[in-house]
Amino acid sequence: MLTLSILGFLAEEPLHAYELRTRISGLSGHVRPVSDGALYPALNRLHKAGFLAREEMPGRGATPRQVLSLTPEGHAELIARLREPADVEITDRNSFLVLLAFLGRLPNPADQARVLRRRLEFMNQPASYFYADGRPLRAAETADPFRKGMLTLAAATSRADRAWLEAMIATLEHESP
Repeated sequence: MLTLSILGFLAEEPLHAYELRTRISGLSGHVRPVSDGALYPALNRLHKAGFLAREEMPGRGATPRQVLSLTPEGHAELIARLREPADVEITDRNSFLVLLAFLGRLPNPADQARVLRRRLEFMNQPASYFYADGRPLRAAETADPFRKGMLTLAAATSRADRAWLEAMIATLEHESP
């Protein structure tokens, strides 16, 4: 998620690390705040791989600021990650939302639709937070009001997710040659 966020935001414009961290934190929210201990090693790894360029710019006072930008290799890496996301980026809701934030950078609507179809296929598999006799438990099958709430909210979210995915896939397929 962090690598995809870094590549995605830098594809939009060059940024210094503080601004990049702010944008990543805004995207991931309070669920997964980005620490300097995670960000700077990731930036160093991506720079070493040739995906990021660093340029020193005047900063406040005597300390220069490093502005990060995406190299052509970094852009190619972003496109590859968007075209073939890892399974966790399809199955984990927070990871999928990060993927979705940058999916518009994938130039081919057919590739975008293929990624969304993977998510829809996952969403169409029976699942639950709780199981009884090896099958997913539905809200109506529990007396616990809090578990019932969890299952009710999850079912409503899943219906909304599937409806949006189906509509967006239809739109993208209409746009594809």
